[in-house]
Amino acid sequence: MSSHAPLSSVVLSDLIQHGVTDWVFDLDNTIYPAKSNLFARVAQKMTEFIMDEFSLPEAEAAELKTRLFRQYGTTMHGLMQEFGMGSDKFLTYVHDIDLSDISPDEELSELLGALPGQKHIFTNGTVAHAENILGAYGVRSHFDVIFDIIASEHEPKPARRPYELFLASSGIAPQKAVMFEDMAVNLRVPHELGMGTVWIEHEHEWAKSGSDEDYVHNQSSDLNSCLREILSQ
Repeated sequence: MSSHAPLSSVVLSDLIQHGVTDWVFDLDNTIYPAKSNLFARVAQKMTEFIMDEFSLPEAEAAELKTRLFRQYGTTMHGLMQEFGMGSDKFLTYVHDIDLSDISPDEELSELLGALPGQKHIFTNGTVAHAENILGAYGVRSHFDVIFDIIASEHEPKPARRPYELFLASSGIAPQKAVMFEDMAVNLRVPHELGMGTVWIEHEHEWAKSGSDEDYVHNQSSDLNSCLREILSQ
């Protein structure tokens, strides 16, 4: 744990004792640890797509991918905004990754099963991608809702509107919800809406940005450790 308040001070004392009803999880680098480098497979597919689409060498395609991500929240959103590109072809291609080497995470499944209340996925990816990841890790059955980039009308976190759409579609009360994210800046709006927030640590600078802000209530090295601490209270 970091210098932020321990989980019990915000997430548990202020929320669980009053009845947390909903737990909201980002997908990539949150459900599975960032150190697994699983998302690198998606990132490589993005580079390949841009190489083919714009006839660029790999280094230039990777640079464009990264710039669009940092400027627009997702590479796809940047391609739509700057090049008028549709989303379907891109999303289908980049999320078609090999998961044959992924084994079910039995501990994560047990922890999620023991967590009271509803569980949701809120991702800048797609439902299909989430289904594949959750299925590979053996935890799909624990989630009541998967809210994706299509449902957010292609506007990604950390913009405010996707969160408003998520709350409207799920009907959850933000004051009784907790959100887990690997990108610290994506916790700003949940904090403003009254949710408890937990940053799942990530070593990359773009994920760390904002991690020292007040909207990050707590942080943990990985989701399994975080849930073990919550359930031990």
